[in-house]
Amino acid sequence: MDGQENEQHANRDEGASATGRAPRPTPGSDGADRTGRRVLRATGVTLAVLVIALVGAVLGVLAGGRVSTDIGPFQADLTVAPAMGGGTTVDIPPLGALLLDSHDGPTHLTVELGALDQSRTEALLDDPASINRASQSAVHDVREGVLRLGLRTLASAVLVTLLLALLVFRDTRRAAWAGGLALVITAGSLGAAAATIRPESIEEPRYEGLLVNAPAIVGDARRIANDYSRYAEQLQRIVGNVSQLYTTVSSLPVYEPAPGTTRVLHVSDMHLNPTGWQLIRTVVEQFGIDVVIDTGDITDWGSEPEASYVGSIGLLKKPYVYIRGNHDSGRTAAAVARQPNAIVLNNTTTTVAGLTIAGIGDPRFTPDKNTSPAGSGLTRQTADQLIGVGDQLAATVGSSPRPVDIALVHDPASAGPLSGTCPLVLAGHTHDRQVSKLPEVPGKGPTQLMVQGSTGGAGLRGLEGEKPTPLSMTVLYFDKDKLLQAYDDITVGGTGQAQVNLERHVVEDPKAGAPVPVTPTPTR
Repeated sequence: MDGQENEQHANRDEGASATGRAPRPTPGSDGADRTGRRVLRATGVTLAVLVIALVGAVLGVLAGGRVSTDIGPFQADLTVAPAMGGGTTVDIPPLGALLLDSHDGPTHLTVELGALDQSRTEALLDDPASINRASQSAVHDVREGVLRLGLRTLASAVLVTLLLALLVFRDTRRAAWAGGLALVITAGSLGAAAATIRPESIEEPRYEGLLVNAPAIVGDARRIANDYSRYAEQLQRIVGNVSQLYTTVSSLPVYEPAPGTTRVLHVSDMHLNPTGWQLIRTVVEQFGIDVVIDTGDITDWGSEPEASYVGSIGLLKKPYVYIRGNHDSGRTAAAVARQPNAIVLNNTTTTVAGLTIAGIGDPRFTPDKNTSPAGSGLTRQTADQLIGVGDQLAATVGSSPRPVDIALVHDPASAGPLSGTCPLVLAGHTHDRQVSKLPEVPGKGPTQLMVQGSTGGAGLRGLEGEKPTPLSMTVLYFDKDKLLQAYDDITVGGTGQAQVNLERHVVEDPKAGAPVPVTPTPTR
């Protein structure tokens, strides 16, 4: 019986082959195949719609994310673009740019201030008070411009996505889905930026451009804000100040310092670079510096011929407080002391511009190349020497009849014993700008350590690396109580490079020091 059934099945298969038809599938297998194909097809379509939505949203933002508006007396262009880190750039051609850490999210806002309106420019020239009136509308103008920019960006992203989807799919339903996704993606990106906006970022802009314009654009350190109304006031000042820059021919105005503000310029490690003096003179003039502090290594070998290099100190016509570095000899210190405006500290104190300053020279005289920061190390004997001078200066600070506001050492390795003796310690030597807090002493106030880079770009040593060592200096702003309230880090590209970078840091609680300490690299 089984043999007969097998023979019948074989005859049916042969008949199917003879007629060209495939064998009939097993019941249920055809439905599973169709379901699998439908799932794969649906997944492919979904991914395709998502890709089209992303591409369309990006293209739409790039194509339509721009509006023109009036900000005070300016005609300005506001542009939004996809980005990884957010932020805002305020371009002020030809003066430079302000970089603000204004928000997070995948969008970057650019505000480019363009030409001045002719009629409003004439009004500014005829009536200086109109500058203030025009700048008072700046915040409203920016808010309105950003709102129009957001709506235009959304519309452009959706429109471009719809057109792209119709070209690709030729199906209105899929195009509608892609347009809806583009709307969600774009609105979500703009919403993330709006939700994370930091109005206080206007207080700490990073300036890039010509150094001569930096103080006029960034504004005065006393203009510190903690709420939106003050933020608006600061924005008005910036717009009003830039208005004056464009309408004033003879000079670039700088805001007058607030009553009681003292401005200190911290330089270090000049290493015979004449370019450093040119930079110092520019900063002294443009920032209204009251006193210059030099934490050593003004020369390379401390030789007699090098003593003529310090003659530029007298041209500054500002008090110049100096301590000796390990590349400076006794003859170097004597040459500095001969300058009419110089004060050389060697475990002594002085009061200049209302600030009481204590300082001590480096215990070493090691002018050879091996002791430069690039190639020197700390031996146990050297460490004991450096800590020893720190102990000496700490004793001098403790016995000072007036509270010491700033202590000076050349090598930051000497700073440890000064913790709790004064609010601020300045140092150099490492050619690497760093800010930190010294370990606190129980019962004593905090002490901040600020290590300067090389104002002379490390001299000839600065050319030994792949890139020239930049020239560094810092403007320190002290309030009427002689506490550090803000500081501007100024960096100029090394030899042959002219790019200038200025970054403002605001100390929100002067009694506590900088809010985010950065541990210095080990002293070399």
